Amino acid sequence: MGLTMFLLGLLYVGFVAALIVLLKSWVLVVVVVGAMFVAQFWFSDKIAMFAMRGRVVEREEYPELHAVVDRLCAIADMPKPVVAVSELDMPNAFATGRNPDHAVVCVTTGLLRRLEPAELEGVLAHELSHVAHKDVAVITIASFLGVLAGLIVRFAFYSQVFGGRRDQNTAAVMAAVLAVSVAVYAISFLLIRALSRYRELAADRAAAHLTGRPSALASALTKVSGDIARIPTKDLRTAQAFNAFFFTPAEGKEPGLERFFSTHPTLEQRLEQLGRISAELGEAATPGKAG
Repeated sequence: MGLTMFLLGLLYVGFVAALIVLLKSWVLVVVVVGAMFVAQFWFSDKIAMFAMRGRVVEREEYPELHAVVDRLCAIADMPKPVVAVSELDMPNAFATGRNPDHAVVCVTTGLLRRLEPAELEGVLAHELSHVAHKDVAVITIASFLGVLAGLIVRFAFYSQVFGGRRDQNTAAVMAAVLAVSVAVYAISFLLIRALSRYRELAADRAAAHLTGRPSALASALTKVSGDIARIPTKDLRTAQAFNAFFFTPAEGKEPGLERFFSTHPTLEQRLEQLGRISAELGEAATPGKAG
């Protein structure tokens, strides 16, 4: 999946570069790319909901789910997002939306069936942390800037190559364009995924402190990751395109070297952090330990 995402990104950069060549105007291409970015940013919630077959649910239909979200939003002092449910057996959850006032938190029916109330609360607190810290917007903007960085390099080279001054150095210049573009995109690819992994750890940490029960979140992580590992790979493929949004990625196994290309930390890293937080909270709550 990491290789596939990398190649898709290169394809996107190549597509825009081809537009520059065909349209002979980098200004027009910037406008087109800008429009694509705005559409992705503005309609990310609708795109994700459509792809994951999510639907908005009212309090009367899922009273307990709404009650947990209400309580957590009150504790966190944040606006309540739209609550949605996806009719998928794969246990997972995701948050999307450009800001806290236009956000959606969605859980799958598979998650609702498998988790205990305290575990569900931990998962929802994790997703609400993404909303509160505008993580969807951060990752979207970071991804766009990475692509734009590669395009800026291409703009400079193509203005020379296709500006009417062709000579024997054209092939060398074209090779340089390709090399620099690939290098810029490769670096941004790795940095964006490192940023995403950090934001996942930050969301776990915020959820643990918000609920005061890191062990419940750890239990939910263990349970969800174990159940996802038992789902046939062919059934996970559609969902894998949205791994960056999910509470835990739709992978059939823990990544090896692929962890450097993953949008999420390993289960071991997440559980280790929650274990430390649990010890900290327990220590703080133990009488006679203060000072």
